Amino acid sequence: MLLQVFVYLQLLDLITTLLGFRLGASEASPFIRALIYLGPAAGVALSKFLALGLGGVCVWLKKDRIIAWINYWYAGLVFWNLCVILRVLTVAN
Repeated sequence: MLLQVFVYLQLLDLITTLLGFRLGASEASPFIRALIYLGPAAGVALSKFLALGLGGVCVWLKKDRIIAWINYWYAGLVFWNLCVILRVLTVAN
């Protein structure tokens, strides 16, 4: 179940980040900002592939507790993205 939540949160982060970019929001993470020089979609997608790869390593090493903590982090990140999107939408109107 932890791995499914991890994958869903990665997808939600991808979608909310790209939506935020489309609405004019900027990226706070220096790592992701460096990757988006490849293009916003390509950079964020690459970061998701890296995250999924690291998640796979955690599963392979049987580090489920790390996946659980990462899930909390990404849940907070998706919530943050939604707050940014809501703020951009309310300021625009």
